[in-house]
Amino acid sequence: MKKPKPKPADLSAKIAKNIRDAIISGALIVDERLPSEADLSEQFNVSRPTVREALKRLAAQSLIRTQRGATGGAFVNRISFQDAYPQQITTSTLLLSMNDVSFDVACEARYTLERACASLSAARRTPDQLASMRTEIFRQSQPALSDEAFCASDVAFHRALVDGAGNPVLSYQLAGAVEAMQPLMNMITFTARSRAAIIDLHSQIADALEASDAPCVEACLTELERYTKELAQNVLAARKTRA
Repeated sequence: MKKPKPKPADLSAKIAKNIRDAIISGALIVDERLPSEADLSEQFNVSRPTVREALKRLAAQSLIRTQRGATGGAFVNRISFQDAYPQQITTSTLLLSMNDVSFDVACEARYTLERACASLSAARRTPDQLASMRTEIFRQSQPALSDEAFCASDVAFHRALVDGAGNPVLSYQLAGAVEAMQPLMNMITFTARSRAAIIDLHSQIADALEASDAPCVEACLTELERYTKELAQNVLAARKTRA
């Protein structure tokens, strides 16, 4: 019995993986020009439209860029940490929503990771980052602020705290923790939480960062974790009672 002929989509995915692996391994370096579509078509023994689809997949992942003209073609791209943030956030959100991860487990992971930034942020935060945190605290104190806007401000505050560590690898790793886990936690707890309590803890964190007091930052984050877990327990218990 003959084996079924591979579908073009499967072939383009395989070609994209081969090229991606070559980029990751260093066989293809940043700014290096890839072989032409015709050469790739011959190399992989596929049609040019299949090669073109593989290149589109790589471009969608920001692994390559295309240029037109006599010196054009497909080139290996340099991915910045900022460019990779959205994918990290999306992946974290999907993992949390598709798997049986308890609120407490997610909360523990999120604040443990953020506490890892406390000492670095206390030592390295810039005046602009501190000002960003103060701005978010002021925004959170506005009575007319909607729940959605308060949640967004909450994320922005913690984003500035993490970025204050001055470590792009940590900022990238925590993008999922802050910008994926935090909104999910806010969705559960926003109806029960006290804005004043959160603003007070945020203010203590900002004051501690300004004073370069890392232990105080860590203590405030621990208290924020405890308060968040308590809120979730109360909300979930109330939902269970109503059900």
